[in-house]
Amino acid sequence: MTPDHLLRFAAVGFICISFVISVGMTPLSILIAKKTGVMDVPQDARRMHKRPIPRLGGLAIFISFLICVLVYRGLVLSGFVWAHEPLETIPKLTAVIAGGIIIFVLGVVDDTLNLPAKVKFIGQIGCAAVVFFMGLRIPSITAFGWHFAEDSVGDLIFSFILTVFWIVLITNMINLIDGLDGLAAGVSGIAALAISYASYIHGQYTAAFVMIILAGAALGFLPFNFYPAKAFMGDSGAMFLGFTLAAVSIIGPAKSSTLIATVAPVLVLGVPLFDVGFAVIRRKLRGQPIFKADRGHLHHQLTSMGMGQRRSVLMLYGISGIMGIAAIVFSRYLYLEAIGLFSIAVVFILIFIWGWNKHES
Repeated sequence: MTPDHLLRFAAVGFICISFVISVGMTPLSILIAKKTGVMDVPQDARRMHKRPIPRLGGLAIFISFLICVLVYRGLVLSGFVWAHEPLETIPKLTAVIAGGIIIFVLGVVDDTLNLPAKVKFIGQIGCAAVVFFMGLRIPSITAFGWHFAEDSVGDLIFSFILTVFWIVLITNMINLIDGLDGLAAGVSGIAALAISYASYIHGQYTAAFVMIILAGAALGFLPFNFYPAKAFMGDSGAMFLGFTLAAVSIIGPAKSSTLIATVAPVLVLGVPLFDVGFAVIRRKLRGQPIFKADRGHLHHQLTSMGMGQRRSVLMLYGISGIMGIAAIVFSRYLYLEAIGLFSIAVVFILIFIWGWNKHES
């Protein structure tokens, strides 16, 4: 068996194991949520469900991911399978694991105590700062071609701002789209698969394997979360998925193509990015606080047009899939083709927004 075949075989094995662990852990997370009272009770019109739902499903995703990533890390360090894998990525992987634990704990506390939005935001910044000082960062020199002296004060400050902004942004994006049954888990799974393949193309095997593991964990939770949901992932799951997507997308070596490393994840996460952008604009125009929840998100708009939860989620899966393919095409330096695919997805989003505005009027 060639090394390339071995890598592919291992990737299939990891996604299957991650999927199975997540499937097996979800009933346990439901039981724990019921015993501890961590339930999502519909108390306002923004909620789409009508009965209390356990919201500790993030535990299944987190445990599945953590087990598989620790196994992968051990195999790399032992040289048992990936002897050619660059060991300089291991400290970055350790940062991802540490940051994931912190953000998950923050999410569990929020699911239990309903923390104020500002407290969560500060906690997310703190988590991003931790992984930055552990060595996981977006290099400011290569990010936009600016010529800071390496490891100078300006370099570190700008790199810190970029890294924290990116991680906090993506963490909140996944959290904000977690409004329909199966939406956040499915979109995260699609994004993770696309980033995994794009990373594999460029020889960034650690990022590829961590993303394939995350995809398995998210998709393993999906059977319990798809409409009608038996469990919600809660903020513990949504923030963990968002953080991991953001952190792993910058885990590649600093000398890799920065254009690919920074633009491809943006393409993959186009749906939540547009959703967040429209939410900020919408709330500013209405004079509302940016963090105030409302029913103006894309998924709410689709259901308001009469599409129903299942069709709305499947439609957003399709758009996310198009954007994921656009990211993969972009990673192969086919820029015009990637722009074409991305434009098609954007047109669909704009059609939905226009249709919803007509419906509301």
